[in-house]
Parts: sequence; structure tokens; C-alpha cells
Amino acid sequence: MTRQPHDQFAKQYLKELLEPLGTVNIGQEIPGETLQVDLIFDPYPEPPTNPPALGLLSQLVSTPCLLEPYRNCPTNPEIRNCILKLFYVHAELQRQAKRGDNPLNEQQLPRLWILTPTASERLLEELGAGQDSEYEYTGVYRLAQINQTGIIAINQLPEIPETLWLRMLGKGRTQKRAIEQVLELPREDPQRRNILQLVGMWRINVASKIELEPEERELIMELSSAYLQWREDTLQQGIQQGLEQGVQQGIQQGLEQGVQQGQRLLIEALLRTRFGELDEALLGIIDSLLELSPDEFMPLCLNASGEELLERFGNVTDTENA
Repeated sequence: MTRQPHDQFAKQYLKELLEPLGTVNIGQEIPGETLQVDLIFDPYPEPPTNPPALGLLSQLVSTPCLLEPYRNCPTNPEIRNCILKLFYVHAELQRQAKRGDNPLNEQQLPRLWILTPTASERLLEELGAGQDSEYEYTGVYRLAQINQTGIIAINQLPEIPETLWLRMLGKGRTQKRAIEQVLELPREDPQRRNILQLVGMWRINVASKIELEPEERELIMELSSAYLQWREDTLQQGIQQGLEQGVQQGIQQGLEQGVQQGQRLLIEALLRTRFGELDEALLGIIDSLLELSPDEFMPLCLNASGEELLERFGNVTDTENA
């Protein structure tokens, strides 16, 4: 199965969780190589007053680090490429420090964390990886200290609240149980709402493929509960807004406005995930997208380019205004 939909989800997911704690840099290219660092994280010098409760993930990112999430267990060449990226980042930081006559010590260099759904005993043995005594949880391994590299075998993590946000990046039963636990969080929890949105968008991305592999069909089933709950929550939010706006006009009209408002919120969330802040042109096509069913407009919002959306739906608005 292609890594692209999972890559997109994993990067957005980690960015969503870690932004309150520090600076997140996604997709930094390695000059001269066809490689990109999935995610570089640098914690803020002063911790936030009310940091999100991320458990083990918070501990991993308490110092600068590179995060490389995988949907399947990485091969030896993929692991070597991850370490190559880390050494490039180290070398670049050391060059900058030397130019500023401010040498770095080993503790200031970022660590690499490879996040894998599984890790066989053979793989760990070939890497010379052992249980990391710095952390109390099983599934956290460290290579020889000079490598500044750790591996998280997500399926080996204990099923406790402190590991929830890492288990969301697991696979199969591990991820399914994590999704169930996110759904059990209070509805007003902002992390619950935002993560369900990202999981829902991941499902839409996978489901929109023309030909699905068996593993992708299974993934769609695993993600469906989160997708349906996010969709229901958003529609209910819109219905509530519609009722509040329609009190003076009658309950039935308020309900109708609410359903449409919920779908509008869905479309805006999808478009903002793709394009960031929406300009007038993209805002102007939302009414046209609302004429489609959610199953029609969701894949379009996630996969069509801005130019394609404007070409297809912008003309409608222009014609009506003419």
C-alpha cells in the first residue's frame, strides 16, 4: 500500500499534537539527495502554561528531534536513510554553530525517533537495539548511543492512556483500539475533535482511490467509526447553530439551516486542511459544493487542486453574478 495517504495523515496528526509545544517543520529536503525529513521538532525554550497531555509522546519530544513515522515496518535501507537524514541535520547544526563560534555538545543535537507499527526481534538484533532504560515503557528501543536514534515498536507499547497518541499511529488492532479510546474522550475535548477530523480525512483519501488493495479496504473499515463520528459531530454542530439562528423563523427551518450549516462546516474544514486560510475565490465555491452530497464533495475537497475546483465550480458563481 502506498505510503502517501498515511504520510499525509501522520505528518498532519503529529503537527496538530505538537504545535502547542514547539516549532514543527515538515518535509525539509536534504540537499543533493532525493530525501525529505518527515518532521523536525524543536520545543519552545519556555514550556507552555497548559501543555496538552500527550504522555510518552511528550517525553520523546522534550528535546529537539526528528520523527519518521511508518505505516509498515521499515526496511534496512529505509532505516539507513533515516539515520542519513539525522546525520545531515547534525552536520548542518554543527556548521552553523562553528560559524557562530558557539560549539554544540552532544546533548544539544536532536535525536531521531523511528515510529513503526511493528519491529521483529531479528530487525532489532541487526540494529543492535536494546530496550531504552530512559523510558519505563516496553516498545521503546535505542541504538548505540553515538547514533542518537531510537525506535518505537508501537504494537509493543502498553495499552494505557500515556501511550494513546502514539498508538494512533499503529496498525490493525493496535490502531483500532486507540481510535475507540479517542472516541471515548469527552466530546468537548479539542484533541478528540481535531484528531477525529484528521482520521476522517485519511479515510476519505484512501476511499477515493479508484482501485483498492485488500489492506486498504481493511483500513477503511478500521477508520470508519472515527470518520462517521467526526461527520456526525460536525453536522450536529451545524444543526445547533441553525436552531439558534432559526428560533425566530421556526424549528423546521432551523433544522434545515442546521443541516446545511453542518455540511458547510465540513467543506470549510476540508478546504482549510488542503489550502490553509481560504481566499474569496475558494469561499465563493462553497455554495456550489453544497449542492453535492457529502460522499461527492468530500473526495473533491481533499484531492482536487484549487485550480480544478475553481474551474469546475467558479463558473457557476460567475454566471449567476453576471
